[in-house]
Amino acid sequence: MSSLQVGLAVAGGLILGGVIAYNTWNARRNEPRQADPEPDAPRDAVAPQERADARIEPSLHSTQPASLVAEPELDPDFEARLRPNFATTSTLALSTVPDRAPGLDALIDVIVPIHLYGTQVSGDAVLAALPATRRVGSKPLAVEGREEVFDPWEHPVPGVRYNYLQAGVQLANRTGPLNEIEYSEFVMKTQAVADALGGTPEFGEMLQEVARARELDQFAGQHDAQLGFLLRARQAAWSPGYVHQQAARLGFVAGVIPGRMVLPSPDPGMPPVLSLVFDPQAALAEDPAHAALREVALSLDVPQVPRELEPFARLREVVDALAQAMDGVITDDAGQPLKAQTIDAIGADLDRLYDALEQHDLAAGSPQARRLFS
Repeated sequence: MSSLQVGLAVAGGLILGGVIAYNTWNARRNEPRQADPEPDAPRDAVAPQERADARIEPSLHSTQPASLVAEPELDPDFEARLRPNFATTSTLALSTVPDRAPGLDALIDVIVPIHLYGTQVSGDAVLAALPATRRVGSKPLAVEGREEVFDPWEHPVPGVRYNYLQAGVQLANRTGPLNEIEYSEFVMKTQAVADALGGTPEFGEMLQEVARARELDQFAGQHDAQLGFLLRARQAAWSPGYVHQQAARLGFVAGVIPGRMVLPSPDPGMPPVLSLVFDPQAALAEDPAHAALREVALSLDVPQVPRELEPFARLREVVDALAQAMDGVITDDAGQPLKAQTIDAIGADLDRLYDALEQHDLAAGSPQARRLFS
C-alpha cells in the first residue's frame, strides 16, 4: 500500500470519526432536558406518616447552551408567596367541592315562583319531581325551596318541608344567551315539576326575558378575558417530567387532564388561580423522558379568580421564574416575544376590567361571575 493510500485512509477515518462525534454531540445537545433525580432519604429516617404523605402528594426568559446553564436557585420567599396557604397541596384538593352550589340570583337568572297555596312539600318530593337533566339547552336549571318567608333559599334537602318554591334558569353563559327555544323548554320542565307537587308556576313574558338574556350576554362578551402567555424553549427542548418538576417547585399540582397542571386556590373547592398546559400526547408517550416539548402555555381565567388573590401578578412571577429556570422566552400566541412594557399595559387594562365587573355586581371570583363566565 502506497503512502498516498495510507494518507487517504487516515484522512477518511478522521472525517468519519468527526462526523460521528458531531452527530453524537448534536444529539446530546438537542435531547430534552430531564428532571433532576430526587435525593434518596434513608427509609429509617422517615416516619411512617411522612412516607404515606409522600405517596399521595403530587410531584409534579440565559443565552448559553442549555447544557451549560446551571439550575438557578429560586428565592425561598418567592416560592412562599406563590404557594397556597395550606400545608400540603395534593390532587385531592382539586376534587373538593363547595358545601353548596351557588343559588339562583335575579341578576343572571330567570326566576319563577311556584305557588303552593298554603300547603307544604317535602324535600324528598321535590327531588323526586326534578327532571333527569338539570339543564335547559346549554343553561343550568335549578329548583329551590325555603321553609319560612325570611329564610334563605336553598337546594332541596331530604327531610325538610318547604312552604315556598321557585325555579330558575341561567340567562347566559359562554355558550350564548337564553333563546326562545330554551325558554320554552324551561317552561315545560318547570310546569312538570309544579304539576307533580300540586303547585302553580308564575312565568314572566318570554320576549322580555330573552331580551334581558341578550343584554347580559352582550355585557359578558365585552368583559370576558382569558389571559395567556407562551413559554418557548430557547435551545434544548424539555421533557414532560422536567416541566412537571419546575412547575411543582412553584406550587403547581397535576390536573385531571394529561398535560395540565394548576396552581390551586387557597380556598378549597374554588377554581384554580392559574393553569399550565402542554402537549398531552407528550405526557401520554410510552417513553415520556424522550418526548420533546418546545413550549408550554400559562393562562388565567380572569372572571373565575378573585381580584384579591392578585392572579395577574402571580402569572407574571410564575412565567418569569419558569423562563429563568428553563431557559425560555415569553411570547404571545403568534410567537412574538413580549416586552415588559407590553405586559404592564395588559395589567392596566385588566384593572379597568375588574372595576367594570365590580360596578355591575359581577366581581371576578364571585358566584355570579363564575356562573356567567362558564
